[in-house]
Amino acid sequence: MNTQQQDDGHIIMFPYLAQGHITRFLALAKFISQRKPKIKITFVSTPLNVRRLQSALTSGTTIHKNICLAELPFSSADHGLPPNSENTDSLPPQCILKLLYASETLKPSFDNLITEIITNEKLVPNGIIADGIFGWVHDTAKRVGTLHFAFIPGAFGTAMIYSISLYLPHRKNDDSDDLIEEFHVPNFPDTYRLRISQLPVCMRASHKESPPVKFFQKQISLTLRSDGMLCDSVEEIEVLGLETLRKLMESKQVWTIGPLLPSFLLQGNNQKKKNVSVVSHSRTGKEFGISPESCIEWLNHQKPSSVLYISFGSESSISAPNMMQLALGLEKSGKSFIWVLRPPNEFDSKSEFKSEWLPEGFVERMTESKKGLLVKKWAPQLEILSHQSTGAFLSHCGWNSTLESLSQGVPIIGWPLGSEQAFNSLMMEEEMGVCVGLANVNEGKVLSEDVQKVIEQVMDSSKGEEMRKKATGIAEKISAAMREDESGHQKGSSVRSVDDFLASVTSKEVVM
Repeated sequence: MNTQQQDDGHIIMFPYLAQGHITRFLALAKFISQRKPKIKITFVSTPLNVRRLQSALTSGTTIHKNICLAELPFSSADHGLPPNSENTDSLPPQCILKLLYASETLKPSFDNLITEIITNEKLVPNGIIADGIFGWVHDTAKRVGTLHFAFIPGAFGTAMIYSISLYLPHRKNDDSDDLIEEFHVPNFPDTYRLRISQLPVCMRASHKESPPVKFFQKQISLTLRSDGMLCDSVEEIEVLGLETLRKLMESKQVWTIGPLLPSFLLQGNNQKKKNVSVVSHSRTGKEFGISPESCIEWLNHQKPSSVLYISFGSESSISAPNMMQLALGLEKSGKSFIWVLRPPNEFDSKSEFKSEWLPEGFVERMTESKKGLLVKKWAPQLEILSHQSTGAFLSHCGWNSTLESLSQGVPIIGWPLGSEQAFNSLMMEEEMGVCVGLANVNEGKVLSEDVQKVIEQVMDSSKGEEMRKKATGIAEKISAAMREDESGHQKGSSVRSVDDFLASVTSKEVVM
């Protein structure tokens, strides 16, 4: 039976169980809701994640009544995970793969949910937007006769992950576990060569029968069969990455619909303020280790572009020896800084931070000199990056952090810790010229002298000045991509792209 959706239709959204992914999906849901206020959006996750999302949907000035939440039952204990572990940010690193594998077991309950929605509404949803790692959703979509779209972060990093997973260019041959130390990545120009140390640990297994390889190859192959792809990026800043991704997707559409950031970050780099008045509530379920107001007050007393901001994301940290060397290098550089502190990666991420992980007397010296602001667990990152005193960002190069920094014209010191982060760092260094790599989690000990050298290079030298100019140019492109005049006739590339996506989805007849 053919039926036509009423109003603007119904879209299902299903992110992976990681805070960065959920945050990005929620931002997309709100963006779609803004463009199509009559569309119904069902946001799917597990119970503990849904509980966090409830507060995120009711905070702020805009209430999105057309976004509803749906729970899928999940027991972490059934998969050998600690109790109440439904998100990567609650897990030690050695359990991350377990959660990834366990997420595939959500398929039966997700199938039941979609069947229940169709039965109750007597309509098939217009489409399912699923995480790029949830390739198995493709089978559900085809079974019920709806469209499946994958939602991914950056194009370059994703295309790298896909090409390496599918072709395993780092192994010598099918019959050997031997690895090639430096290798070319298929679908990329010949000049793009990677070292084994740049690969996430789970991708280094060279044998095609290893569990991580089999898992990623299966999910990626299904994702590439989707009806299209949404990319949280900007057409004008990721030219090579998008070109490569479109080759992998063959004839399917890839829509760039980013960056999915709060509006106060998208006013152009000339809008960077000394007194940031907007406080972000985007970090769902998290409490800041310092109030945004106190942080801004501290920044107000610093010179323009003089502060180094340091954060390794919502889930990661560096080793205790490298933390010590980073602190020593910071002190040698003499630069003012804000450092988000979490326990070293050898320790429980939820434990209290101990001063013994830093040089003796470091905390007291920084407090007395007012050179360093040490923040435990969480800092108001958006407000820090949008402040005129922030001059550089020492980052793990996760895609959310990358976009937040580039949207403000802030150059980056790269210290990737996993996933596609090394590829993001590579792109920003080689293509954009806005990043200098300091370290990689897989390449051993960092020396304080190297920390000092790179900080001074990015914040003081002519190269650093050139990086700032390039970052400012990228910030302007990002701002333009999300711009729309009052008449609605002049739209940036990302606004046009999301409108094109929604028009193509909601105009389709849905088969029951």
